[in-house]
Amino acid sequence: MSTVDQHAKVGQYTEVPSSDVSRRRGPLRNLRVVDLTTSYAGPTATMYLADLGADVIKVERPGTGDDARQWGPPFTGSASAWFGSANRNKRSVVLDLGSAAGQEALLKLIATADVLVENFNPAKLKSLGVDYPTLRARFPRLIYCAMSGFGLTGPDHARPGYDLAAQARSGLMSVTGQLGGPPQRVSTALSDVVTGMCAAIAVCAAVVEQQVTGNGDLVDVSLLDSDLALMAPRIAAYLAGEPEPAPSGGTDSVLAIYQPFKAADREIVVAIGNDKMWARFCQALGLEENIQNAELRSNAGRKLQRPVLIPAIADRIVTRPASEWVELLEQAGVPCSVVQTLSEVVSDPQVVERRSLMPDLKHDGLFTVRSPFRLDSIPDVPNEPYPELGQDTEDVLKELDLTVDEIGEIVSVSNGQTGSD
Repeated sequence: MSTVDQHAKVGQYTEVPSSDVSRRRGPLRNLRVVDLTTSYAGPTATMYLADLGADVIKVERPGTGDDARQWGPPFTGSASAWFGSANRNKRSVVLDLGSAAGQEALLKLIATADVLVENFNPAKLKSLGVDYPTLRARFPRLIYCAMSGFGLTGPDHARPGYDLAAQARSGLMSVTGQLGGPPQRVSTALSDVVTGMCAAIAVCAAVVEQQVTGNGDLVDVSLLDSDLALMAPRIAAYLAGEPEPAPSGGTDSVLAIYQPFKAADREIVVAIGNDKMWARFCQALGLEENIQNAELRSNAGRKLQRPVLIPAIADRIVTRPASEWVELLEQAGVPCSVVQTLSEVVSDPQVVERRSLMPDLKHDGLFTVRSPFRLDSIPDVPNEPYPELGQDTEDVLKELDLTVDEIGEIVSVSNGQTGSD
């Protein structure tokens, strides 16, 4: 299927824009979030909050804005596809935080907010007067979400962190890759996306407390902690005595059988979760003798017999096309799937039916992935296109009751600077 055909199929979705803040829907519709983050983890967190109805005001540096705006090609409109994928349903305000006027405007904006999300380095936060102790004293109701590479405490709390470094340091890369090969990064922004999810969950919990007691909270979320959470079962197994794992091509799960196999034309995966499923799997493959084998009746036994068992299964699966095995195994109630490419994923009937890919209503060629949750109270998914850099600056400043002269000064200063890191 061509790219044009894929986009045409995805484009059958009809999403409802939510450009008017007063018409926001969802459980967080009365929440204002000031977003000082850049790159990917922070913007992902605030996008999920915006999807749930929050008014997210994205504060960006003059000239360049969020780093991710330049993370291309490909570009869709004025920014990269990566940027577009994490910044729908937000408003963009440009402030020169190196100027007194910009800093004062930021503090006025924070005074109207319920939540602040940031990923600045500690020294810069303090120099701007937006570090947690300072803002806690001034705005005790504010929920302050600090996103970082390694957390707010510990010897490396001030070190910058990116997805790649977190995957490496958490041990995630050490178990990823082909059998006998070198460690590999999971080839997506895994740490960033998961950290964004964790931050959104924690902020929502803090909002509940805020609404009950009127008190704010400090939310400390890091890439390393999120990746450690992903590694929780492997860490637990290792500390319980399992040998230290290494890249295995996905063949070393605690479950047997739980891995990819090569069919006659392409790879499939098979996931055997219990002993009854194992029996049905053997029946489907025509390996009934394994059902009666006492050494294979339990998962523990099958793990011990992997060196003999896996080649026998592989020899059987490679004799038929993947589609035939998937049909047989689905009929037998055995979880399985073809290993799909992205060209197949975007036209997958389940993905299409669930409206999981949303066409950007302004930027041709951009599709974002719907948040991984569905709420009956939000039947029409908000899908406002990512904001142009600074497109909402004047509107937001007017909401802060600034005078025309004050707004003009802030805008002129911001427009006259290129910004700095």
